[in-house]
Amino acid sequence: MPITVQSAETLALNVLGWLVGNDELLPIFLGSTGASTEDLRIRASEPEFLNSVLEFLMLDDSWVIAFCDANSVPYDLPGQARAVLSGGDVHWT
Repeated sequence: MPITVQSAETLALNVLGWLVGNDELLPIFLGSTGASTEDLRIRASEPEFLNSVLEFLMLDDSWVIAFCDANSVPYDLPGQARAVLSGGDVHWT
């Protein structure tokens, strides 16, 4: 069953909160996205920004696993949420 846009946005906000609390990953996220800590607050309601949060998380399987384990979320849910927020599946090949 596909998740809703609202559920995808909620999950992305949870990922953002998890990133903010992660002293090792937050600087990597900020550096790779060019976002500032102020942007995190200002842009947290923008679907495009939330999609970038999910895309960042999905760069590394260990990050996905760590987030999902910490939040009791199925491992495939961040990918489903990213697909919803980006408007469909992204094929990398």
